[in-house]
Amino acid sequence: MSARTGRIRRAVGRALVDTSPLRRHAGFRRLWTGQFVASVGSQLTVVAVGYQTYRLTGSTMMVGLVSLGQLIPLLAGSLFGGPLVDAWDRRTVLMATQVLLAAGVTGLAVNSMLPHPLLWPMFACTAEAAAFQGVDWAARRASLRRLVPLADLPAALSLQSAAFQTSLVLGPAAAGLLISRAGFSLVYWLNVAAFGIAFATVARLPSLRPAGGGHPAGIASLAGGVRYLRSSPPLAGAFLIDLGAMVFGMPRALFPALADTVFGGGAATVGFLNAAPGLGALVGSLLTGHVWRVRRAGRAVTVCVVIWGLAIMGFGFASWLPAALALLVVAGAADVVSSVFRMLIVQQITPDAIQGRVNSLIFVGLQGGPRLGDAEAGAAAALGGPQFAAWSGGLLSVVAAVVTCWAIPQFWRYHEPRRGRAGARPGRLTTEPGRQANGGSLPGWHGGSGGRPPANGRTGQVRRRRAAPAASRRG
Repeated sequence: MSARTGRIRRAVGRALVDTSPLRRHAGFRRLWTGQFVASVGSQLTVVAVGYQTYRLTGSTMMVGLVSLGQLIPLLAGSLFGGPLVDAWDRRTVLMATQVLLAAGVTGLAVNSMLPHPLLWPMFACTAEAAAFQGVDWAARRASLRRLVPLADLPAALSLQSAAFQTSLVLGPAAAGLLISRAGFSLVYWLNVAAFGIAFATVARLPSLRPAGGGHPAGIASLAGGVRYLRSSPPLAGAFLIDLGAMVFGMPRALFPALADTVFGGGAATVGFLNAAPGLGALVGSLLTGHVWRVRRAGRAVTVCVVIWGLAIMGFGFASWLPAALALLVVAGAADVVSSVFRMLIVQQITPDAIQGRVNSLIFVGLQGGPRLGDAEAGAAAALGGPQFAAWSGGLLSVVAAVVTCWAIPQFWRYHEPRRGRAGARPGRLTTEPGRQANGGSLPGWHGGSGGRPPANGRTGQVRRRRAAPAASRRG
């Protein structure tokens, strides 16, 4: 009996997210801690902004407009922030973004302390903060490969995903309790303090200058990032397959109509429908201990997207609420596991010198895809009803995944570079000189205005060599 119990414990341990990078790599531990604390604080503010706006105006439309007002700054900041991440020391960029993000929330806190809070700061301060969210995200992702070795990248990405998903649960729950007991100002000030903690953690990181010293920021630099994304088949495939899943399969705009017409519920049912994918994502992110075993990340992404699409199709046909919620949980879990493998492809293929620009473009897709999906779902529902919009969207997600793999076979066949064992020191495994394994340009290419990456950089063979000198291991 004890032997069986031991086997069960080992199996569960292998399934759970691997936390060893937090123990082994001090730099990653600081980056992760700052990200988690700042994410929880940001979720506090998300809830507070929506609720305070409604309290000020009594209008749900105004709540939506405040959210919509953040979209253009968010996308513009992401696009033009990527070149900055590849031009400057990424530690400096992270420190600056914490200050700028805190400045916007400080404005909200001061406004909430006025005898009669004003409406316009809800628009201005949230737009200011949104402009730097993408920069912060791209800088954190671009710094990751400098802080952990190749063997620990899957676990590190899983930990980042688990931290974000956990913050999506903890932040809103804590916000509701804090607002009811202490008001809006305390919630905002706690977010300011969270950014202060994040600033302190990134300030202790080593210098993270891009490889080659950085490329001058500008339109030409941004265009170089776009060219690199287009010219690397595995990257382009990862970007397009996720965009298709979100544009066609995102069902959240249908939840109110389905709750009313199919499930016979009200606001509580809408809440359950919105919470189910998040619950699945949280569970999925915590059960990613197996990720490091998977070597064909392109196929893993495809399988997850197909599962997502089939789950959304089933949701569209479901008329029993528990079954619908279970399918949304499955969809959320598949989506978060897919995101871990997609980011693994980005980290493995993209040269350090262009990590900021590529990650900023990925962030634009992450933010813009679901919003386009809301519009697509609304249009489909107008044609055939909400259930038709849901199951047809899931079907189109599967079709889009198949078409992506057919049109970009290098994505389906992508095989990641050979890794050493987890915890190995950086620099133990390299590609052949002048090649970037499975996808794109030479590692030293900066992606500026000098054209496309070399055509012969698609498929490098991985080989062992002696460990690089200590100075180069930080790269």
